Amino acid sequence: MDAISALHNRVSVNLLSEPAATKEQLQNMFKAGLRACDHKSLKPWKFLVIEGDARRRLGELMADVKATTTSDGKLSDEERAKLLKKPFRAPSIIAVVADIKEHEKVPEIEQLLSAGAAAQMMMTAAHAQGLGAIWRSGSLMFAPQMHKGLGLSENQKLVGFLYVGQIKASKKVPHVNVDDFVEHW
Repeated sequence: MDAISALHNRVSVNLLSEPAATKEQLQNMFKAGLRACDHKSLKPWKFLVIEGDARRRLGELMADVKATTTSDGKLSDEERAKLLKKPFRAPSIIAVVADIKEHEKVPEIEQLLSAGAAAQMMMTAAHAQGLGAIWRSGSLMFAPQMHKGLGLSENQKLVGFLYVGQIKASKKVPHVNVDDFVEHW
């Protein structure tokens, strides 16, 4: 698939299945992510691959972190079961992390945006290879306990989880009128 087609036709796909992305497909996604805009070439990114049994551990972490937000520190069995299943919505999950560097000319916001751009490049690379992907976030990703559980340092922030797999059900590319979003100043 050519680059323009990949950029124009990428959509988030939430119905994903096995098999997981191959090592080569993941490498292509990482290579694309590493081409994101990056002021002063700080490379403010880190990618954590979560597959296989690590998805169970992520579900447990999600449930434990969610429990800390409740008044009694507990979840119902139903809530816990739902959180334990979330990482199994895709065979591969990539946690995209902004690895913030101290720099007088590159503020934290630029580095966060660069990590977000890396995630978007990876999403497009997944699509270009025939994979489905969806960028997931939510309140849990902002919790310090989630960062600690993922082994992130003080200078690292979770940008999102990219769920990647085979496309179970296609999604139509919605038409968007470019002129609705562009003005000339």
